Amino acid sequence: MNDLITDVKSLEIETLKNLKNSKANNTLRAYQSDFKDFSAFCAKNGLSSIPTQPKIIAIYITHLSKSSKFSTLKRRIASISVIHKLKGHYLDTKHPIIMENLHGIKRTLGSRQKAKKPILINDLKLIIKAIDEEKIRDKALILIGFAGGFRRSELVNIDYEDIEFVSEGVRILVKRSKTDQSGEGTVKAIPYFDNKEFCPVLTLKNYINQKITIKSEGKVFGISDKSVALIIKKYAEKAGLDPSKYAGHSLRSGFATTAAEFGAEERNIMAMTGHKTTQMVRRYIHEANLFKNNALNKIKF
Repeated sequence: MNDLITDVKSLEIETLKNLKNSKANNTLRAYQSDFKDFSAFCAKNGLSSIPTQPKIIAIYITHLSKSSKFSTLKRRIASISVIHKLKGHYLDTKHPIIMENLHGIKRTLGSRQKAKKPILINDLKLIIKAIDEEKIRDKALILIGFAGGFRRSELVNIDYEDIEFVSEGVRILVKRSKTDQSGEGTVKAIPYFDNKEFCPVLTLKNYINQKITIKSEGKVFGISDKSVALIIKKYAEKAGLDPSKYAGHSLRSGFATTAAEFGAEERNIMAMTGHKTTQMVRRYIHEANLFKNNALNKIKF
């Protein structure tokens, strides 16, 4: 009997490990950070954070709605649910008191996010021209980030061994991404540009050749994902643009919007960005075509 109890206990421990391994480390840290805020709220108000109740979740999101975006409320609920699962507790996040409260908040505040601006071609050129010649790493980072439609986490995790220069351009292996948690991997192909000043392949090659005598393994750019946004803001300001309107995601959204503007097909954009659903890509296409397909173009004054 004791052996059976021991076996079950070890299986429970192994199950918890599997649950943790099903999420990327960055994702788990984000869940834990969200739950920490929820725990602090509960402690301050004499409420139980784990296990908790749908009513407490509803009160918490009402509290958050005073200063947070609607997307933040949904993320916090998801984080609290994941932490409960990891601790072996069931939490009904679809309970009517939570869902109806969310609907009410959505009607009051609206759910549209104030997204950062995409970096489009003209802005990209201004930003690249604002980078000093000796800052070739930053130039390579921005051009590759844009041309490959990379997420920040994908960009900073590129290893030297992930890069293969070929006659057509460069192939970059993305070993793991937000939509590929199992690590199957995908390859992004970036061709040479006619305009050498803005060619991501040549810039990356020059940067690597400059560094290769120092280091030829590990991370190519050697920075954190948060640094990507800081670098973009730095050169956006230097280029005379408003840095507050740009973030790390501006490279990825800039690629998708620009590709749509130049007539790239939805599936080809998704193949590069790694989007698994069409919802976000269609938003980029819509933004790109706001003026192109505008009904006012048919009106002559």
